[in-house]
Amino acid sequence: MLINQADYLDTIHEIKATIKKAQYKATLKVNSELLLLYYHIGQAINRHKVWGNKFIENLSRDLRLEYPDAKGYSVRNLKYMAKFAETYPDKEFVQQVVAQIPWGHNVVIMDKVLTEDERTWYLKACAENGWSRNVLVHQIESNLYARQATADKISNFENRLPAQQSELATQMMKDPYIFDFIPFKADMLERDIEKAMVTDVTKLLLELGAGFAFLGNQYHLNVGGEDFYLDLLFYNLKLRCYVVIELKTGDFKPEYAGKLNFYLSAVDNILKTEQDAPTIGLLLCKSKNDLIAEYALRDINKPIGVSEYRITDEIPEKFRQQLPSIEDIKNRIGKTHIHKNL
Repeated sequence: MLINQADYLDTIHEIKATIKKAQYKATLKVNSELLLLYYHIGQAINRHKVWGNKFIENLSRDLRLEYPDAKGYSVRNLKYMAKFAETYPDKEFVQQVVAQIPWGHNVVIMDKVLTEDERTWYLKACAENGWSRNVLVHQIESNLYARQATADKISNFENRLPAQQSELATQMMKDPYIFDFIPFKADMLERDIEKAMVTDVTKLLLELGAGFAFLGNQYHLNVGGEDFYLDLLFYNLKLRCYVVIELKTGDFKPEYAGKLNFYLSAVDNILKTEQDAPTIGLLLCKSKNDLIAEYALRDINKPIGVSEYRITDEIPEKFRQQLPSIEDIKNRIGKTHIHKNL
């Protein structure tokens, strides 16, 4: 009997989720108790702030003498405990949300995230996705909150998908996607970017988000005797559907949506089973005009989202030297203005 690929992926996902849940249950209680202990110590320190740093230094010394085998009572960590209690005055919130992730992760969030809403979002996302501390740092530094939680996302998911799947698909989107693991080269082609993505598919999956399984690049489909190739094909285990990603190195153009709509119809007809939800398309462009993208998607039948992508935040020095300076630009504007007045 042939194995159904989608069913197999679902089964693997279910088994992994069961193992992960069991492991979390074994460690979550210990972690929760430790964080509540740190929270109470932090509250006690904050009640005696007037005693100054000398108090924390003495406390650190006495605790380490009393509990020589215990870790976590350094001056630095005690100060973090005080900050912890000050940052989260609601004990119930600490128990229900904050204590769901390790202490080291909480320290990262306290250090790097300033607003309450953003902290709450990273706390929940970290617990839900099981990020390591390094992954959490990467997500914060790449500004995932702004790109995913607060981005003005362009898609027709709301009108083309059931409510629950539409919400999940919208949460999946980012704008822009950051592919900072791709080495910058001038005049890069779609194939260059795609090849770099496949070379480091682990980082690609990290940027795309939880639940993506990579099925291939330049994925071949035969339609009506003609050959077509999808840039990137995935299966999303949360959405339980195929996801087709098309890359464009220039501005978004309306005809891109039509071509992707065709690809989605082909995948739905050739690959999709009765157990799968409708295939979703994602157009990644170097830049886009939001209004043009909205118009292009308005009457498209298939669920499609349009996002920008960014290869790198840093312009290599040899290219930066070729760009005009701010002073040059100001001088040019000034000269243009003078000539116009003349």
